[in-house]
Amino acid sequence: MSIKKWVPVILASVLSTSILAGCNDNGSGNKASPSATTSANPSASASTSLLDSSNRFAQTVNLDIPVYDRAFEGWNVADNYYTRWIQKEFGEKHNVKINFVPISRSNEVRDFEQLLSAGKAPDMIFHYDMPQALTYYSEEVLQPLKLDEVAKYAPTYWKNTSKTIEQYGVVDKKNMFIFAKRPNYNNFVSLIRKDWVEKVGMKVEDLTSLEKYNEMLIKWKAAGLGVSGGSLTRNVFNYSYAFRDWPIDPKYRALYSDLAVADFTTADTERWLKNLNYQYNNGLIDKEFYLRDDDNKIKAEFVAGRTGTYGLYLASNTDLFAATLKNNPKAQFAVIPPEAGVPQGRKPQGRADWPFGFIMGINHKSTEQERVAVWLYLEWMSQPKNLFFLQNGVEGQNYTLDADGLPKKVADFKGESKLSNNNNKDYWALVTEIAEFSTPELTTKANLRNWTVPGQEQLTEQLMKNWNATAEYRTPDALFSAVLNNVTEHKADLNAIFQELYLKVVMSPQDQFDKLYVDAKNKFLQAGYQEILDEKKKAIDAGQFR
Repeated sequence: MSIKKWVPVILASVLSTSILAGCNDNGSGNKASPSATTSANPSASASTSLLDSSNRFAQTVNLDIPVYDRAFEGWNVADNYYTRWIQKEFGEKHNVKINFVPISRSNEVRDFEQLLSAGKAPDMIFHYDMPQALTYYSEEVLQPLKLDEVAKYAPTYWKNTSKTIEQYGVVDKKNMFIFAKRPNYNNFVSLIRKDWVEKVGMKVEDLTSLEKYNEMLIKWKAAGLGVSGGSLTRNVFNYSYAFRDWPIDPKYRALYSDLAVADFTTADTERWLKNLNYQYNNGLIDKEFYLRDDDNKIKAEFVAGRTGTYGLYLASNTDLFAATLKNNPKAQFAVIPPEAGVPQGRKPQGRADWPFGFIMGINHKSTEQERVAVWLYLEWMSQPKNLFFLQNGVEGQNYTLDADGLPKKVADFKGESKLSNNNNKDYWALVTEIAEFSTPELTTKANLRNWTVPGQEQLTEQLMKNWNATAEYRTPDALFSAVLNNVTEHKADLNAIFQELYLKVVMSPQDQFDKLYVDAKNKFLQAGYQEILDEKKKAIDAGQFR
């Protein structure tokens, strides 16, 4: 998820990682940590004795690769048709035994930290957001990289990503991170029960502001239809964009936009909290939103017909619509207008993606052989034929080719080579965020096909219209070139305190909101947030951000 797109405030925040206190895993081990070099010349010296003339290791190398476990029903992320295919096509060729390590999507940092603490972490440590990647760096659980080594063993991957790696992968003058490509496309969508909207005498197009949206929720309640979906906001803090002034000042953005730590003390957050408090006290959102702490729980409320909104990444093989229609055959769906979560007079602001997908580092305990095996794996996956197979499956089973040479998926395919519910993305996202084709036009056409659920074509079309229409209001968070030690030190405690404080404020009687928010804000500042703001301001004044 990026994971993190603009979601109307009515849906609360997108769930993501569970941030635990950092573990400084500096214990001795049998894996070496090589020194860094800034050279990126493929002809530069790199060890040539690791592989024979056919690029095979003399002895079997065990390569541990993390893969998100999204709890798809009937899907084993570590052992399926595609993991076995990867082992056969890549592993056997290079004498590498690949072990896929499941990482919970909703608690990924907790999982990585526990594995690091136990000395069992995979060879690759990844995350979608730079603040957490820098936390891993500050915990000294990553090893510096040799860019000439990447270029030597993964020339195709290097060609695709070298500019990004050289621009964003350096920390304290050391090469620490590599990246996946991120083409400028996105398939996250916020859905609404269109039939509910129309039952109360409104149209989806009427939802032109947060005030209009709340008006509709009041009508839903009066008609006994249901409420807006909600979830526990934690660990990913992009909730306040729609409540900000526009245009946003770059220094203000750098000071307060941070996925790792909530901007709890801003006027933007106060507006967000006040709206949630209003919705909660008037019975307009899921009364038990604080219990919806993973996607399956949020989805279950929508499928059951208790809530009328839900956000997801659209994929042609999602089971959401079939499951909802099974409970209510007359259900209709629409895309929530971007303005529906925005107070009147403001703009549909959102968080723009950084120009990369996964941020990846190498475990500080990984050996030279394991590190080189990572480069070989990224190179293999960067080959168009391998990437195409992972993204589409078996021709004649999973898909057929149309006149443009684009894959057309076979509806409801249930065979052994069935793709995961997000088209196997958790494997191929190591090299790119989006399936691409020879021209932008073909890529758009393919995206429409991959994202469109049969019978729900209007959703994908509206999704793309909204994406283009709101482009000017999406801004990326600042990337600091300095490690923010106070963020690392305080974020776990602040995240826990945030959950306590924000729930107390949101669930308070409306006439107590102002007092409780002031008290909560002061407690948050005293718990370490003021130190973070001071450190950020110092870096901003020094120009250490972009």
